[in-house]
Amino acid sequence: MKKTKLAFLFLALLLVMVPVLQGCSDSSSSSSTGSDSKDSGETVNLTFSAWGNPAEIKVYQKAVDGFMKENPNIKVKLVPIPSDGYIQKLQTQLQGSQAPDVFYVGDGDISKIIETGKLAPLGEFMNSSESYAKPDEFAEGLWGAAKKDDEIYGITVDCNPMLLYYNKKLLSELGIKSPQEYFDAGEWNFAAMEEVTSQLREGGKYGFIADNGWASLFSWIWANGGEIYNKETGEFVLDQNEKGMEAMEFLAKMVKDKNFTYTGSLPKGQGAEAMFMSGQVGMVAAGRWFTPLFNENKSLEWDYISWPSNTENKTEPVGIPTAYLAANNDSKHKEEAMKFVTYYTSKVGQEMRLAGVGNAIPSIGGIDEAVTDSKVPEHVDVIIQAREQGFANAIQSTIPGLDKEVNDIMDLMYLGKDDAQTTVTKLAEKANTMIAEHKGE
Repeated sequence: MKKTKLAFLFLALLLVMVPVLQGCSDSSSSSSTGSDSKDSGETVNLTFSAWGNPAEIKVYQKAVDGFMKENPNIKVKLVPIPSDGYIQKLQTQLQGSQAPDVFYVGDGDISKIIETGKLAPLGEFMNSSESYAKPDEFAEGLWGAAKKDDEIYGITVDCNPMLLYYNKKLLSELGIKSPQEYFDAGEWNFAAMEEVTSQLREGGKYGFIADNGWASLFSWIWANGGEIYNKETGEFVLDQNEKGMEAMEFLAKMVKDKNFTYTGSLPKGQGAEAMFMSGQVGMVAAGRWFTPLFNENKSLEWDYISWPSNTENKTEPVGIPTAYLAANNDSKHKEEAMKFVTYYTSKVGQEMRLAGVGNAIPSIGGIDEAVTDSKVPEHVDVIIQAREQGFANAIQSTIPGLDKEVNDIMDLMYLGKDDAQTTVTKLAEKANTMIAEHKGE
């Protein structure tokens, strides 16, 4: 009877202790990992979408693999989406709650997605011990439209400051002074640009292929000391800005004189990069995205040159196209999604993707050598310097749809159908209307 009573007491004590022991076990797991997924020991599966050609997707995968190696309980599946129609597909997925956990967003699209509430705020997480990257590691000029009301909704994956590529061999064969010689003499300005492109045209070549995008347009205006928007108020000021108007007149003149040829007027299937490699054109504008392609062509002799400056300064700010990586606010694994976002954009993540002859340069400080050590091209430092002075699309892209409207109006000037004054008048009317509507005025 005594043994039976003792056994009963032991069993009762064990039943009381089991939950306590289980609680001690869970607490230990949590404190050692600091992550919900690690706490449970379960594998978390994330989906990640981006645009890019097959070579770029391979580069993206390097950072994905690096993250999974450090976080074996989190699996990330990269699901590429073609660039044509990317944003439309993403928006449809977001509306239907079928979007990936993490995704690329272009600098011209992020503001309208922020307004839907579908992007997770990243500021608090970035300042936590779980984050691989801190906000102050990124240049302030690169946040662009990814910041709203001091909150961060996307992190620059890397960046592409605008500059000019020139065909050294072609210019030498035609006996044309190179842009680098003008630059070294402190004379790389609009007059030099006109002189070089005129000589190329006289030599039976295209001078410069002009594309239609905010980064090129802003770079031309800033190169002359002008402004298109008031940086403090966001108001459109190009029509009231003498230096900005001068830059527009220069652009229109270059198109009219055929020194500049618009990409939109090229024969179907003809692109700026192909024309550059075949020696049909002397100069093109881009970020670093043409570099891997040009580097593969061993018969091509080329280099970078900064955007021509028409002020007393040797260089002026340029536009910096960039893309952002964002986390889905509706993700079931938002914490892990934000962790991946900060890894992919961190020093480690960017170095994995950009080392050598990559298609962009770091948006985060401290790893520029990953690009400059390549020595491709000779004056690779030009693009690093351009990043230090440049800006992402911080005002125009915050007004949904304004980027496209500006491009549509500029298209007519690049085609030679509208002059500079007509173009600026149209831009002012459209921009002022859309900005007022956006502010609810």
